[in-house]
Parts: sequence; C-alpha cells; structure tokens
Amino acid sequence: LLDRFFGGGNGRQQRQQPREQIVQAAGTGFIIDKSGLILTNNHVVEGAQKIEVSLFGEEADQEYAARVVGRDPLTDSALIELTEKPNHPLPEVKFGDSSQMEPGDWVMAIGNPFGVGQTVTMGIVSALGRNHLGINTFENFIQTDAAINPGNSGGALVDVQGHLMGIKAPPELPGLMAASV
Repeated sequence: LLDRFFGGGNGRQQRQQPREQIVQAAGTGFIIDKSGLILTNNHVVEGAQKIEVSLFGEEADQEYAARVVGRDPLTDSALIELTEKPNHPLPEVKFGDSSQMEPGDWVMAIGNPFGVGQTVTMGIVSALGRNHLGINTFENFIQTDAAINPGNSGGALVDVQGHLMGIKAPPELPGLMAASV
C-alpha cells in the first residue's frame, strides 16, 4: 500500500501509464434540412471524436451517429450531419428573416441545458444590431432577455410563429444571440 502511494522506498520505480480521460459534453442544435443536416455551435463539437444526436420526442436512450461537415470557430458555428437516421421523416426548422425583428418582439430560446431535456424560455428582443462590444469577430447581435441556460449552446432562437431568428451565441456572451438571415 505504501509503495502505491509513495512510489516505493526500496528503489524500484513503478511506471504507471496515464489513464485516458474521456470527456463528454452536451449541447443543442436544430435540424435545418430533412437530409439530416444540423446546425449547432462549434464549441459543442470541436475536438469531438464521436458525435451522437438525440432527437426530441424519441426514447431517451435513442441516439444517432453524426459527423462534422464543417466548422467556423470565428462565428462559433458548426454543421453536422446524421450518418444514422431514424425510420421516420425528420422535421426541419423554418428560417425567418431577422432583419424584420424589432425591439419588443417576443422570442423563445430552445435548448437542452445540461442534457436534462428540452426547455423553452420566452422573452423579448431587447435590442438589435448590437456591435462595438470589443469582440471583433462577433457583431450585429440580437439581444434578448429570454433565459439562456448553460448547455443550451447551439439552440434556436425563434419568433412566435416558430421561425428561426438566431442561434445561441458563444458562452462568454450571455443574453446575446447571433442573428440568422
């Protein structure tokens, strides 16, 4: 026992192989095409060796394999594709026109905080076109007071008709959503 904790006092050195550390992360995304394309945040999939997707409304243990199609670290966005698909048609988000939004419009932030299940929070658009935040790569934000919980990264910001208006911004910018077209 003492050898194990103190390295052995009898001169023999035990070499221990470092244990491989498995890190699991969770995030949120949304299907943008019935072929299985999903938009999420880059930091959700960056460095991932294996990506598994759970779909809302299916069994809790049902997961589908996916692969990264493309990533953009500057905008913290990533496109992934299901490589395994369910045996039913996939729903897809309908894109809205965020240029038509105004402060005071109602919006909903959809996500899966901490992997505990689907959540929807509601709020208003506080401001549009946010810039000059000292973050050169991120400008023209939609600011909302809808609660955006950790783990909602990559979640959708939708208007009251359910049209996509934005995606959850990077975690260092709470309350801001990057605008969609």
